[in-house]
Amino acid sequence: MSAFAERSFAFAQDDIPLNMPITESYSLGQEVEIGQIERELKKLWTDGEGAMTRASLVNLAVYSEEPGSLPQNTKLISQLTENSACRAIVIAADRKAKQNHVAAWISAHCHVNRAGSKQVCSEQISFLLEGACADLLPNIVFSHLDSDLPFYLWWQSELRDPMGTQLWAWVDRLIYDSQTWRNFGEQLRLIESAQNEARQRVVLCDLNWTRLDKIRAAVAQFFDHPASHHHFSEMKSVTVCFAPGFKSTAILLIGWLAAQLNWRTDQQSMNGSCRFLDSNKRKIDIELREQSGPPVGEVVLNSETAQFVVKPAECGDLLEVSRHGANEAALPQMLPAQNNDVVALMSQELLRGGPHRVYVRAVNSVRGLL
Repeated sequence: MSAFAERSFAFAQDDIPLNMPITESYSLGQEVEIGQIERELKKLWTDGEGAMTRASLVNLAVYSEEPGSLPQNTKLISQLTENSACRAIVIAADRKAKQNHVAAWISAHCHVNRAGSKQVCSEQISFLLEGACADLLPNIVFSHLDSDLPFYLWWQSELRDPMGTQLWAWVDRLIYDSQTWRNFGEQLRLIESAQNEARQRVVLCDLNWTRLDKIRAAVAQFFDHPASHHHFSEMKSVTVCFAPGFKSTAILLIGWLAAQLNWRTDQQSMNGSCRFLDSNKRKIDIELREQSGPPVGEVVLNSETAQFVVKPAECGDLLEVSRHGANEAALPQMLPAQNNDVVALMSQELLRGGPHRVYVRAVNSVRGLL
């Protein structure tokens, strides 16, 4: 067994007996032969009948090439299934392994229902793919999907060329986090290629975009009333503060503004600044500032007659929003802040539907900046 496998398997030694109700655990469960997975899963539910109930709304496959990702992702699935029941297929690939080998485990994540009488459980199938066996990913996934349910693929690694076509024919929603990408343009090209292979049926779900939910809502609420819409054509500048490593998150926020207000790039990024033109060819100056804090910190929009500010509140889990004109005092209000925890981001994404068209327009508006 490779060092990669040993680090992953070390977390799975305390197997859960299949003839007992399953309690919370981050163990990979019981190792099984590939050809016996479905039979052993049926046995699991038969042995636990009456004590636990199987529940599943989607197929959720999680793919990673990071050593030790199997136990880490098992923990994430355990937390996610508290509110989002699924059949989880957790896959770790070690393409550099000298041997070609596939190992599999089955387990379940159970949570007591609100009535407190039964355990509601989501099943998990885990795979370790070593060497050339990593190329078996499409077959592994397809063979173990619950065919009646939508298929969500959470891709945690960098995508590589060629992507292949077989896998994308089944994916309904592709989940990824562009904040981790080393080359945004190249990764986006691969994703769009996969989307084309699937004839545009794959919905792109970027956790870096989800990270902006509360910020976008806070900015949008300034302009809810039609009487405030005149500020759209009077916008002069936008400043966005971002934490180290989260510049792409800030640029996506600018992309959202540009897509919604029909701005187009006039000047490419220079030393953290760039410029857009609105539909009347008026200039809007953009400044991006790196500073410690949450992924996106203070956001300031200046129009001809007013300033709009969204910033983290001192308490840390709220946003302080304020608007004031030249002769007005700011009256701060509080709104919910975004939780940047990966479980919170994924939970939000799993509860969503729809094609994320605004995200696609936002990316296209700042493609040259990313």
